[in-house]
Amino acid sequence: MAGHRIYRTSVASVYPHYVSKAEKKGRTKEEVDEILCWLTGYGASELDAQLEQGTDFETFFAEAPALNPSRKLITGVICGVRVEEIGDPLMQEIRYLDKLVDELARGKAMEKILRTM
Repeated sequence: MAGHRIYRTSVASVYPHYVSKAEKKGRTKEEVDEILCWLTGYGASELDAQLEQGTDFETFFAEAPALNPSRKLITGVICGVRVEEIGDPLMQEIRYLDKLVDELARGKAMEKILRTM
């Protein structure tokens, strides 16, 4: 299946960048993990296993136990594109994750990031 190269990129290779971005702004790895688990339905040990296995983004989202229905409430611009207007479902999932990590790094409260408010 042809697709963007990010689809074949391992989540583990990008994960340290998510954590670094958050930590530079005073947030934690645990908060990044909480976002990933909220978005995908993976538990902490399942997330760790996916990272250890070097799972690519395509497989990571395809095998996600329970994509959170509230993820559709994520709106805004990431990489110059409105996430709610992205036509490719997999790219939209990846950009949802990018947007949540950006919100975390900008200091947004976890309740708002996880759309519980």
